[in-house]
Amino acid sequence: MKLALVTSSGLSHPDADLPLLESELADLNIGTDIVAWDETVEWSGYDAAIIRSTWDYHRRLVEFDHWLTVASEQTQLWNSADLIRWNTDKRYLAHLSAKGLPTVPTQFIDRTEPQWHSQLLSVGDDIVIKPTVGAGSHGVRRFINQSEHAIAYAEQLMSSGKTPMTQPYLGDIDTYGEVGLVTAGGVLSHAFHKEAILNGEPQWSGDDHVVEVISAHTPTEAEQSLCDRVLLVLPATAYARIDLLPTMNGPMISEVELIEPSLFLEVDSDAAGRVARAFASVVRR
Repeated sequence: MKLALVTSSGLSHPDADLPLLESELADLNIGTDIVAWDETVEWSGYDAAIIRSTWDYHRRLVEFDHWLTVASEQTQLWNSADLIRWNTDKRYLAHLSAKGLPTVPTQFIDRTEPQWHSQLLSVGDDIVIKPTVGAGSHGVRRFINQSEHAIAYAEQLMSSGKTPMTQPYLGDIDTYGEVGLVTAGGVLSHAFHKEAILNGEPQWSGDDHVVEVISAHTPTEAEQSLCDRVLLVLPATAYARIDLLPTMNGPMISEVELIEPSLFLEVDSDAAGRVARAFASVVRR
């Protein structure tokens, strides 16, 4: 069996997960090639292609969408093209909320609505605005009692063809940080803790990703339960990363990342092996 682990060309910093996965997959007698999605590749030469670090997709969405069609016609693509298309736009959060899952309250701004200014500011005085299509905290801004600046930023996003979304800034993140739950083959593999990034001036890498402070985390019962509930509403996945924010009423979903999330395999010595075995299992179906 041979797998393509799909990345981006010209990354400013390496995908730290890839060498760990290569090694574990080799131990399972599975050959791997690390290839960029926009390279000239005969995808039919692989038993499957697993998207890992296509971190530029949001800047080249039309091209990336075309690639999804081409690759999925030639080989198994994980996660599936349909699921990835659904996940590229964060309006999927409304779908999860409609399924009864606790998500961070979100307003999606439609410029044609006459009251969109009020809608934008309705979530509070301390808000986060970002485009619905983005990766690595690209385009994320926080506004505290700055309604005019918030509206101007939303207009800037819309002028560039993007759809803004706004959420309240949940202050407990400053104390407790954020939790990420990584699943492999539909089962929780490991978890990590991430320090807050919007309570100061974030540091940025060269490819529009915030430099993050990550450590190992043991999920609580509430976090595990919410993870299980999310997996129940998703189709089959090779991987998922469920990002949770703390609140007084329990964890809330900030994102469910199904495209190209970092899996932070280094936080758990057995994580790479679990994920590699899950990858082998799903592509052998």
